[in-house]
Amino acid sequence: MSLSTTTAAMWVERWERQQQRYAIDREERFTVVADVVEHVTMGRPEAQVVDLGCGPGSLAVRLSQRLPDARIVAVDMDPVLLGLGRSLESDAVRYVDAVIGEPGWTDTLGLDGPLDAAVSTTALHYFPDRLLQTVYAQLARILRPGGVLVNADHLLQEAAELAAHVGHKRAGRQQAFAHEDWESWWAAAEQDPNLTALFHERRRRHNRQDGNRNNGLTLARHSEMLRHAGFSQVGSVWQVGNSCVLVAVR
Repeated sequence: MSLSTTTAAMWVERWERQQQRYAIDREERFTVVADVVEHVTMGRPEAQVVDLGCGPGSLAVRLSQRLPDARIVAVDMDPVLLGLGRSLESDAVRYVDAVIGEPGWTDTLGLDGPLDAAVSTTALHYFPDRLLQTVYAQLARILRPGGVLVNADHLLQEAAELAAHVGHKRAGRQQAFAHEDWESWWAAAEQDPNLTALFHERRRRHNRQDGNRNNGLTLARHSEMLRHAGFSQVGSVWQVGNSCVLVAVR
């Protein structure tokens, strides 16, 4: 059953609000990611950009508005979130249903030549160390020289406890905790009869995720893995607490 734009827009709006609890200065992070992608794709018509773990398309949609000539592919494995995204932005963003890291997943992206940028926000912290090493190596193979991987996520610092405290205080000042949490959003969405078919598919795949799970990898470990995968320049370009935008140049 197809979703109405009104239904999808309502659930995506609630998603946007609840995500503010987990991504400090979320809108600024999106803007920083777009700044980087815009810079590295300048003068390249129809640049190819892939959004990893796209959810309902929060970052992908913002990139399509910032870079209207880019070809943006958004990939995720969650049928509920993909269904919401497709119902809103099917023309501006091409959504792909795939499991990132599985053999052959990059072939499903339908890329026409090397990739200019791979981006992700609040998604890769789900991936265990070994899988993330594989994904970084896969991305290095399909990115053009000078292309970038931009990861806006929870990346633990050396002084992790203090960084987390600073981030929590910042989120409190922004009243981020006034919004519903991850579990409440999923529980409410599952009760919507318009989403029944999508949730049935989600249960069939057994891919329900725990919104609080984190692989515990540090910024230093991410940087080490990226260099080992073949990225030449790796560094943070923005950070508040443990919320970080990490850029790796191929």
